[in-house]
Amino acid sequence: MRAIWVSGALTLLLWAQGALAGTVLVVGDSISAALGLDTRVGWVALLQKRLQEGGFQHQVVNASISGDTSAGGLARLPALLARHSPQVVILELGGNDGLRGQPPAQLQQNLASMVQQSQQAGAKVLILGMQLPPNYGQRYTQAFAKIYSDLANARQLPLVPFFLEGVGGVPGMMQADGIHPGAAAQQRLLDNVWPSLEPLL
Repeated sequence: MRAIWVSGALTLLLWAQGALAGTVLVVGDSISAALGLDTRVGWVALLQKRLQEGGFQHQVVNASISGDTSAGGLARLPALLARHSPQVVILELGGNDGLRGQPPAQLQQNLASMVQQSQQAGAKVLILGMQLPPNYGQRYTQAFAKIYSDLANARQLPLVPFFLEGVGGVPGMMQADGIHPGAAAQQRLLDNVWPSLEPLL
């Protein structure tokens, strides 16, 4: 009987440790999918390494797909939430919406729906904001950037105002296409995210 109790207690302890640790779900596009790089050097992989080195037991699930839009992320999210039951959801989407000139209102609606679904599933949400190059016109680029701050303010969410801060347009940080961050930029991307993410863990 004692052996059974000890075994059961150990199982319960291991289950509790796993439940407390939780999952960090990253839903993003090519930037978080580390397009053009070995995924092992991408910022999401570096996040898992930092968590382990810092004594966090969280598991990071990278559900990022190159070329994805906010509409694509919204369509994929319910299955991801059901499968992983994340403690934290990091939303890194919108760049492709902007590059395609899609209406800012549609992006805002899609992101707001993703936030609502994530919160209803019991997850905390972190928004990674994006900005567009100036050649898209001042009116559009300002409206685009404002989406993230408006959403964060309305929902009381932590926000990284510009995920590519210190990376976008910086010599040596981008790949040859001038769009995707290179290997040298991945640590900076993680450093941009970490101060807002750590309090959620």
